[in-house]
Amino acid sequence: MSLLSIDTAALGESPAVRVWRHRNYALFMTGIGPHYVTGWMQRIGVGWLAWELTHSPAWLGAVAAADLMPMIAIAPFAGAVVDRWNPLAQMKLSLCAVFLHAALLAAIALSGMMTIEALFAITLVNGMLMPVYNAARTTIVPACVPREDFPSAVSLDSSFFHGSRFVGPMIAALVIANYSVGACFLAHVVGVAFFMFQVFRMRVAAPVRKKSTTNILQDVTAGLAYVRRHPGIFPLFMLMTMASITSRPLQDFLPGFADGVFKAGADGYAWLAAGMGVGAMIGATWIALRGHTRGMTYIVIVSAIGLAIGQFGFVATTNLKIAVAFAAVQGFTLTVMATGISALTQLSVNDSMRGRVMSLYAMIYRGVPAIGALTMGFAAEAIGLRSTFALASLLCAAAWLWMAPAEQSIDHAMGDKSK
Repeated sequence: MSLLSIDTAALGESPAVRVWRHRNYALFMTGIGPHYVTGWMQRIGVGWLAWELTHSPAWLGAVAAADLMPMIAIAPFAGAVVDRWNPLAQMKLSLCAVFLHAALLAAIALSGMMTIEALFAITLVNGMLMPVYNAARTTIVPACVPREDFPSAVSLDSSFFHGSRFVGPMIAALVIANYSVGACFLAHVVGVAFFMFQVFRMRVAAPVRKKSTTNILQDVTAGLAYVRRHPGIFPLFMLMTMASITSRPLQDFLPGFADGVFKAGADGYAWLAAGMGVGAMIGATWIALRGHTRGMTYIVIVSAIGLAIGQFGFVATTNLKIAVAFAAVQGFTLTVMATGISALTQLSVNDSMRGRVMSLYAMIYRGVPAIGALTMGFAAEAIGLRSTFALASLLCAAAWLWMAPAEQSIDHAMGDKSK
């Protein structure tokens, strides 16, 4: 009996097991798992290379912003396109572009011709590709499973992604130490190629769309208005925005902490990233195994104060082992918040708005941190990394104080699927 047709009845009816019955979902997940791992290898390589070339927090923030900032401008339009078009076709085209980009990055790095300016430019191109890729990805996952399996399907996807934050950095550390940063980039070429192979085997019917009577800009405006009016999605997106500015950039500054604060070099960077990844994997797996969204709003809001505590503990110590533990707390709470908001939104959003709304979610999670990365990079040049992120953790705590009283009204709104 093949993996894709295994009878899960004998294993119980856990939603986390049941989703694997769906062939398209199984193909997608078995392809994206290795892709996530090699993607983190590339991300670790880019961050370490930027630090190695400059030893500058400002450049580290600039390269991170180049990867993240385009999401803010492009994501709303990518979501509007996917709401009009076939998400699987958009995924295939964007993956082809991602493959070419990964190959170019690997070729330049392996040739020894890389400069910080070239790295910035190539990273900027990657940042421009990601909104199109993410818009399709977040729309395909729900299309592969019935609605009752949405929470587990989305959470397992997040679990794979954040689990790769543990595996990817550890492999990257070994590869960098024994070979070169370019070898990490080459591994991602292979990872993208395998994911492409799996995606091209999928057969997902194109969604039935009503003939549009509006242009793309009007569609984008309608998506923004939908989120703004929704009494549940809007405050949760605002909470995610604050976390994305104050806490999400921490992972992009781990090279600076590893080398400049903990004096541990590339190995310390790998341990910090892996610690954050372990916490993230545990958080996403826990959400996935729950298999439902009851009480999720409360969990999301409590995670905000946990995120602030984890970050403050991270910057308050100069001991690498203690920092790894707090990095795990930060990874756990950020992932629980992000995965919980994603699952709640997927269940609450109108199908006709799904691509646009989830693209806005991706913009907040991946694009908005660029604002924090740039701001904190320049602030760190003046007052240091530890002081900068300590102040940011206090702002994150303030966001929790603002959101906590509204938990019940938000939970009620997210439970109403008709909005």
